[in-house]
Amino acid sequence: MATPNLDKQAAATTTATTATTTATTTADIEKQSPLPDPTTKSIASSDTTQQPHNTSPIKVPRFLVKINNALESLSGFEARGITRVLPSERQPPSLLADAQVFLLWFGANISVNNLAVALLGPLVFQLGFTDSAWCAVVGAFLGSCSTAYMSIWGPASGNRTMVIARFFMGYWPSKIPTGLNIVLMVGYITLSFIIAGQMLSAVSGGNLTIVVGIIVSALVCWVVAMFGMRVFHFYERFALIPQILVLFALIGCAGPYFDTTVESQGDTTAVAANRLSFLSLCLYVPNSWAAAASDYYVYYPENTRKRKIFCLTLFGLWTSFSLVYMIGVGLATGVAQHASWAEANDISTGALIVAGLEPLKGFGTFCSVIVALGIIANSIPGCYSAALGFQVLGRHFKVVPRWVWTCTVSVLQMVLALAGREHLFVLFQNFLALMGYWVEFMILIFVLEHVLFRRTRGFDWARGEDKSYLPVGWAALAAFLLGWVGAILGMYQIWYTGPLAVLAGGSAGGCDVGVWVGCGFALVSFPPLRWLELRVIGR
Repeated sequence: MATPNLDKQAAATTTATTATTTATTTADIEKQSPLPDPTTKSIASSDTTQQPHNTSPIKVPRFLVKINNALESLSGFEARGITRVLPSERQPPSLLADAQVFLLWFGANISVNNLAVALLGPLVFQLGFTDSAWCAVVGAFLGSCSTAYMSIWGPASGNRTMVIARFFMGYWPSKIPTGLNIVLMVGYITLSFIIAGQMLSAVSGGNLTIVVGIIVSALVCWVVAMFGMRVFHFYERFALIPQILVLFALIGCAGPYFDTTVESQGDTTAVAANRLSFLSLCLYVPNSWAAAASDYYVYYPENTRKRKIFCLTLFGLWTSFSLVYMIGVGLATGVAQHASWAEANDISTGALIVAGLEPLKGFGTFCSVIVALGIIANSIPGCYSAALGFQVLGRHFKVVPRWVWTCTVSVLQMVLALAGREHLFVLFQNFLALMGYWVEFMILIFVLEHVLFRRTRGFDWARGEDKSYLPVGWAALAAFLLGWVGAILGMYQIWYTGPLAVLAGGSAGGCDVGVWVGCGFALVSFPPLRWLELRVIGR
């Protein structure tokens, strides 16, 4: 939602406070130099970083500075971490930059790991083709809207998403969603590596183990994410084309076996409960990008229209998720009709996709490899954002370069994927829904603060570490925790079913209403608590 006065006021206050916020600086290894379009130009290496108010500089180990300087000398390497990108440092507007907004999200999310989510509609919730398709598309739209809203703050602020959270939730409370976002990104990438490993193993007939496939995926993801935006965008653009071609090849050869006549199972109450549960699950995946959405827009001009960023992000996400969800639903309906697909599905999700391409013979094998490697395109943005998240956790975390955190995250993801490679569906069912709840609560707090309390006053985006300027955050923290209370009461998981989920589920045994109840609790609690906080504390 655009606010005409916000950007003007923010620009004015930023100009007025730049001198004070940069008065105390220290030599740092994180970039603050002008950074042109990361997809077309090289990056300079000198830099200073703003220090928080009333804090002393943190000394950086000399050996780390030397290593960082050597890496910065590499062409296309991005050393900048969470330091704000000033308006004077932004890339100039261009059609390529606008197109890149759409292509980033579309290219990153047409990967088959998202397809695996849609399999749950017919296979787990026993929904028919039509019900599954509608729930998938509507869920994808709602989740995409959430992420699109969060993306508008990147150009306006020049800050990464979890730094922006400080302006809405306070310095200390915002660390909770920051930590959860690291877990979220690492978890999704872990699942992606497992599916890539499964596919490469299935293509080789078992000669190549899942372990090798996971390691290959992790290495490529690590290299691209470590280099940063320029290489990241380059990879995403060129990974897009073969991914699209292979997906349409999959539709062409597997489509005739989709069973579009299959009906949902159960009575009216059970079907309704399963529809809502599956719709919520399909919402969580595109919605999970919301906590990182602004990370990829910090180099866009400050006056970039919010509506343009919102729409391009929305359509990039919605079209990509709708495409892969529909393919996933189709494959799931064919499992019950074709023994070879059922056998492949018993092995792994990756094997099912390979079975769908089997009519293409040798070319199908080639397509399967392309699809498996394409999963990496979905993993790179998450790895990049998880590394930034570590820097947001505190001053001592911030002085560690982004590329060091990228290495740490990459190793962690690989280890988790290797450990959990035999239990993919269990991981999906336990992890996706649980991690999807909190993102919506955070977004709702953003929207309420924006609409109710910031309509007439903007933000001084340069003061992201000034605790005396940022809100205390008690209201946001209370609303966030109350949202979790609602989620616990309404969640429907294998290991736990909340009392409200039992009431809503009827004969289905349960219905996942956690996100809806949680949002209701946050919606009711935040406005009065925030009003009280402003009256008592004043910020």
